[in-house]
Amino acid sequence: MSETAERRRELGAFLRSRRARITPVQAGLPSTGRRRTPGLRREELALLAGMSATWYTYLEQGREIRASDQVLDALATALRLAPHEREHLFQLAGRAPAADIPDVEPLAPEVAAVPLLLQPHPAYVIDGTYDVLSLNGATEEVFPRLVAEDGRRPNFVRWVFLEPLAREVLVDWEPEARGLLARVRTLAGGHPGDPRYARLVDELHEGSPEVRDWWPRFEVEARRGGRKRLRSPGRGVVTYDYTAFHVAGQPERTLVIYAETSGSRE
Repeated sequence: MSETAERRRELGAFLRSRRARITPVQAGLPSTGRRRTPGLRREELALLAGMSATWYTYLEQGREIRASDQVLDALATALRLAPHEREHLFQLAGRAPAADIPDVEPLAPEVAAVPLLLQPHPAYVIDGTYDVLSLNGATEEVFPRLVAEDGRRPNFVRWVFLEPLAREVLVDWEPEARGLLARVRTLAGGHPGDPRYARLVDELHEGSPEVRDWWPRFEVEARRGGRKRLRSPGRGVVTYDYTAFHVAGQPERTLVIYAETSGSRE
C-alpha cells in the first residue's frame, strides 16, 4: 500500500472512531429511538458539517478525494475535536505539512550532559520515537531495566509495554500506557513513511495484547507534562511532577525532568 493510500485509510478510520463517540443528543439532533450502533450516522455527520452524505462516505472509505481546509474545519467542529485531534485530522488529510523525518546526528555533548547536571532528579532526553538519547543515574533507579541488557538503545514505549516490571513500577499503568500510545499515534501521524515509527508500532503489536486492542481505537494525544506515581523497593510509592522542554533547534528531541512532590510518599 502506498504512503498516500495508507494515510487515506487512516483518515477514514479516524473519522469513524470520532463519529462513533458522539451521540445525536450531544450533537443537538432529535432522538430517533433505538439505534443499531452508537454515535452519529454518516448522513447525520454530513448534515452537521454541511456536505453531501455521499461525498463524506467516500472520504471515510478512503477514496481518492481531497478535502479542503473549510471542509476539514467543518468536520472538526461537528465532531467536537480537541485542538490536537484537529491537527491530527489535517495531517491525515494531507492539508498540514507532515513533519520531516528528523536527522539522526548524534546528540550534542552539551545537551547530553544536561541530565547529569540535574542529578539527583530523574532526567533524560528522548527523540520523537521515545528513544532515550541521554539519561542520568536517578532515571535508571526509578525506571529499572529501562537500559536493556541486549545493547539496544533504551526506549520508553518499549519499556512500558514490553518490560513486565513496568507494570509494578507505574502505579497507574493502564492510563499511563494508554496516554503514551495515543501520543505515539499522534507523532506517527505527523511522520507518514518514517520507518522508525513503523518498526516501533510493529514491535508493540507483536509483543503487547493491549496495543493490539487499543491501537484500532485511534486515540490521539499531545505531549505534555504531568504527574506520575512510581513504586520502588524500600521507598514505596512516590509521586513525581514532570515537565518537558524541546531542545533548541531540534523540536523532536525533548528534555524531561522529574521532581518529587512535597509529602508524596505513600
